[in-house]
Amino acid sequence: MSTTRKHTALPKAQILIEALPWLVRHNGKTVVIKFGGNAMIDEDLKAAFAQDVVFLHHAGLKPVVVHGGGPQISAALDKHGIVSEFKAGLRVTTEDAMDVVRMVLAGQVQRELVNLLNQHGPLAVGLTGEDAHTISATKHQPEIDGELVDIGRVGEITAIDTGAIQALLADGRIPVVSSIARSQDDGHVYNVNADTAAAALAAALDAETLMVLTDVEGLYEDWPHSDEVISRLTASQLEKLLPELSSGMVPKMEGCLHAVRNGVTTARVIDGRVQHSILLEIFTDEGIGTMVVPDAQEGDAV
Repeated sequence: MSTTRKHTALPKAQILIEALPWLVRHNGKTVVIKFGGNAMIDEDLKAAFAQDVVFLHHAGLKPVVVHGGGPQISAALDKHGIVSEFKAGLRVTTEDAMDVVRMVLAGQVQRELVNLLNQHGPLAVGLTGEDAHTISATKHQPEIDGELVDIGRVGEITAIDTGAIQALLADGRIPVVSSIARSQDDGHVYNVNADTAAAALAAALDAETLMVLTDVEGLYEDWPHSDEVISRLTASQLEKLLPELSSGMVPKMEGCLHAVRNGVTTARVIDGRVQHSILLEIFTDEGIGTMVVPDAQEGDAV
């Protein structure tokens, strides 16, 4: 009986030991996680995501979660009879649409995520970029065919104040941040891209890692001709690839580039469709997504 028990438990012990060097490396470090894609919609993936984030917290890391809510916003706008329009890959956000965006992000998506995390203890605290001036923005006007286009209440981040987030982390909490920003100049609030917000927060917090959950395995070598994932690339290599990327991938990879160019040690795009992908990426030798590193690390061993 005891022999059988010893043998069945051994693989578990080996898995835990494999995590040891990563636990040591990441202990006390801040990790910013952008929550999105299927992981936001599928109930099992949502539950696994919450478990992962709580695990990171108890393993001695300091997770900060940033979220948007594209699908939920679209559904709510439909319900209110507001047409969803996109220009340059960004949602055109009218005054009426902004009210819905704010309500969905801060009142629905964030609440659900906070509640999922808090099933494991009194850990998560929700805030938006409006709170304590966490994220400030000005009106963003993208250029299409050489002309600036008005897309309403879409913001370009101008400043980050990490005070409230730092205070929550110091108190042993998990901040959950909705990607809404206060206006730098005109008293409005702005809808900001959640990938961009996560990258800006990671840089301002001197995070060890930025992790962006997506609905793909990572950055593909030669999509659509190949489904080979690039497991690691430097900031300069990524910069060269940016013009060739699909529109949905651009803000994610631009965010990774911004993060590693501004002090974040690694930025990773990982497949949010895989349960516990965060733990697999942080605590195993293999990793499962695409990791971006600063150019200074180019000569390092992979």
